[in-house]
Amino acid sequence: MSACPVWGRAAVPACAGLIWDSVFGFSRALLDGHKRSGGSGLRHRRDRASRREAAMADTELFAHPDYPPPGHGRAWTARTRDGAQLRFASWRPTVKPVHGTILLVQGRAEFIERYGETVGELRRRGFHVLAFDWRGQGGSQRFVSRARKGHVGRLRHYEADLALAMTQMQERLPGPYFVLAHSMGAALCLDAARNDRLPVARLVALAPMLELTIIEKPGRASRLAGALFWLGFGKSFVPGGGDTAIATKPFEGNRLTGDPVRYARNSALSAAARHLSIGDPTIGWVRTAFRLMARLAEPHAAREVRVPTLVIAAGRDRIVSTPAIERFAARLKTGQALVLREARHEILMESDSIRAQFWAAFDAFIPGEDAQLAAGADSAGEPRQRGLMQRLAGGGEDAPAPGGAASVP
Repeated sequence: MSACPVWGRAAVPACAGLIWDSVFGFSRALLDGHKRSGGSGLRHRRDRASRREAAMADTELFAHPDYPPPGHGRAWTARTRDGAQLRFASWRPTVKPVHGTILLVQGRAEFIERYGETVGELRRRGFHVLAFDWRGQGGSQRFVSRARKGHVGRLRHYEADLALAMTQMQERLPGPYFVLAHSMGAALCLDAARNDRLPVARLVALAPMLELTIIEKPGRASRLAGALFWLGFGKSFVPGGGDTAIATKPFEGNRLTGDPVRYARNSALSAAARHLSIGDPTIGWVRTAFRLMARLAEPHAAREVRVPTLVIAAGRDRIVSTPAIERFAARLKTGQALVLREARHEILMESDSIRAQFWAAFDAFIPGEDAQLAAGADSAGEPRQRGLMQRLAGGGEDAPAPGGAASVP
């Protein structure tokens, strides 16, 4: 990364903040809403606790008095090939027979404890569950002195994190192996599935981050992020960004879920576990996200996905583009898409009725008793997935064509 004088580090982000929203990216409404809900703009409130939090991974699972993690879990840390220390946690199934292991892959600004409800539901289906925190968030190692920044330097860092998760799963837990991934994590898993870096039987990708709707002019925003990164501002907040975790902002108008109870739960977790939650992204994270999305936007990208995949999109998503997800799914050779029309971005945090639709799709796509899955993808995968979508959509006009997307009201 190129060096930059001290005066430049102060001046360039300030200038970028003036043009980012109007010319290059985030909408004025989004920035104004962020500031009203506690965003700190470009202010730098550094404190000793924040610097201590940034140092190393935190092994323990956080036990909120009202929302404790599932019982009998085991937490540990492990190092990636480039030296980052990541936090992992695993749970055994609560019923028999055992059907394998689910790797739970989170999105940006999340942490393991937010998925306690989902972990319990997977265990009751007879699965071992493995979860981890990406570097720069949750209980994994931070690489900035201000721990509330959502930072990653390069795409290869996330690739190393996912590779370590695959290794930990294979070394510690029984197969067959499956992945349930959300948003940024889903996009990273789709990319890995193109290059034989996702050695699992099946993948369920929820609201994958293929295109961001919260950025009005992505091309210009991508170029600006790249320029600021190479000027030495990769670890700076995006202009207008601050420490406030998105999950702690008011429920009204939120982009994540329509369920007030689950939103309040996650907000309480984020507020109580400040050492696990993060605020807005850095320039480096934005640059990395655009590079990942550009890879997956290539016409051949979806056709290269080798793992049987169920993509589930949210019809009311205001963070990632549902049309982009449908276009990607239409090119898949080994998968299908399902749109839950009333869902917002965080499908697993939605209302009971929406989550019931998700679990119906999950249970049909990842049956516990299928001997062929132990060996990986099976030749009957595509017809079985097409039948799944037809059952969920009820046939008729809503039944999808091969590679298309069914819509569930």
